[in-house]
Amino acid sequence: MPHILSAPLVVEFPFTRSLGPVQSAFLTGLRERTVLGVRTDDGTVLVPPVEYDPVTANELGDLVEVAPTGTVTTWAWNPSPRRDQPLDTPFAWVLVRLDGAGTALLHVLDAPGPDAVRTGMRVRIRWAANRTGAITDIACFEPYEGEPGHCEPAPHTGEFADPVTGIAAPARLDYVHTPGRAQSAYIKALEERRTVGERCPSCRKVYVPPRGACPTCGVATAEQVEVGPRGTVTTFCIVNIKAAHTANLDIEVPYVYAHIALDGADLALHGRIGGIPYDQVRMGLRVEPVWSDGARHVDHYRPTGEPDADYDTYKELV
Repeated sequence: MPHILSAPLVVEFPFTRSLGPVQSAFLTGLRERTVLGVRTDDGTVLVPPVEYDPVTANELGDLVEVAPTGTVTTWAWNPSPRRDQPLDTPFAWVLVRLDGAGTALLHVLDAPGPDAVRTGMRVRIRWAANRTGAITDIACFEPYEGEPGHCEPAPHTGEFADPVTGIAAPARLDYVHTPGRAQSAYIKALEERRTVGERCPSCRKVYVPPRGACPTCGVATAEQVEVGPRGTVTTFCIVNIKAAHTANLDIEVPYVYAHIALDGADLALHGRIGGIPYDQVRMGLRVEPVWSDGARHVDHYRPTGEPDADYDTYKELV
């Protein structure tokens, strides 16, 4: 039985965003241990607040303060916390309708076990010791014995000293990728500095990288075909933003990333173009792979010095 390839992969895209007056007031309020909601046209108090009425689409700005206590409306137990989750011990994900709010807030509940959690239980906010103006200023919810009482939301101006005007929102996905038969063969060929695709038995097109099935005909593919190594730039873009948290930190901008139709392939793959000024890269440019010592993949493609390919030879791949 052939060895099954697998590898851990991380997709990460941290970005920053500015805050409007409603979100700014909400996050700044959390820093000050104050929970704000916004009242909609029909009088419903939304927590967390939004800037536009979900029913009428009217702009909202009637801020009100709600209580730090509330009721669990639904929950799910998390027995194995993951990296960067709010608690490092087992906890419950909960939707909590704070007293005075008309909607529920998603957060976590610190409880000794799933038997200690129930829909309808009373909880209260446990504030973080160090607060910066983020949802994590609520460290978690904790059980609370107090009964719900009449809680009329109090009007609030939303004004605080030194308001929070922007946040960094990291997005990250960790997973293990298993490429399957077709892509495993493709990866193993790259170790030998070869590029292989698979030919569809119906339309006879050669797809690189292979998928194991023809994306056009929907039939399984198995016939391996070696393509390239040379190819043609079909289209490209000029990258002006330096990559972060990747192996490309040493690549100076601007640089060119292109779709390249390898000779014999019916699908263009993408790669970086090097060995030529970025403003001289063009459609039809003939290129060849450059391998780094010890690498299992092509580092970049460089011009071959051949005449440019005629547009009619690659127009179907643009």
